[in-house]
Amino acid sequence: MKVSVITVTYNSQDYINDCIKSVREQTYKNIEYIVIDGASTDNTLKILKSKKIYLSKLISEPDEGIYYAMNKGIKFAKGEIICFLNSDDFFVNNEIISRVAKEFKKDSLLDACYADLIYVDRFNTSKTVRYLKSSKFKEGLFSKGWCPPHPTFYVRRSVYKKFGNFDLSYRFASDVELMMRFLEKYKIKSKYIPEVWVKMRMGGVTNKNLKNIWLQNKEIIHSFNKNNLSVNLLKFLILKIILRIVQLFKRPSQ
Repeated sequence: MKVSVITVTYNSQDYINDCIKSVREQTYKNIEYIVIDGASTDNTLKILKSKKIYLSKLISEPDEGIYYAMNKGIKFAKGEIICFLNSDDFFVNNEIISRVAKEFKKDSLLDACYADLIYVDRFNTSKTVRYLKSSKFKEGLFSKGWCPPHPTFYVRRSVYKKFGNFDLSYRFASDVELMMRFLEKYKIKSKYIPEVWVKMRMGGVTNKNLKNIWLQNKEIIHSFNKNNLSVNLLKFLILKIILRIVQLFKRPSQ
């Protein structure tokens, strides 16, 4: 079973080495590693070319943003399973892809699986800032502010073919909309694995400032309507704030 790992980059020279290293050191051997670079102007492309031996495909050209680049990655992916690892993220150990493949091999009807994620300090990755602990999906959870951590979300390529890719009308919440569409609207079969799979550095585009967080939530609310799903705006915002506060005080057991 081939697993396609897709990394989207733009001016990622400070952290791309850690990302590539965490993919390269996976014990699972049937990995297709695709990197889509948006014509970086720093040393990112130079680094990527020096690591080309570890990449199955490298594309560097101007694009229209992160979700456009992710859709491009899906287009080129040949693996039965697809996941996205951001350029400043990395796997917590070298057995993650093996763990994922085991779950899909065990259940031929499984469409997706996901796990937990740790937000870490941008410069000290041993320091946990926020623990995004997920849970088993139940219908209606998205309306309560819940969402799986996207870098831990592994999906069969056939699901993208059947239900579509990232919606480019969203700048900040296309990943949330996609997971909502797959899980809530089309009710794909998923499984939650209660383990930490990825460390994510703080300071990404969405979490960069309060304005972007607000714009993301506006887009999420819009995506409920687009997918014909009901949501109580006030309840959604309150529960999401509570969930965020809880995550700040939770700590992983591993």
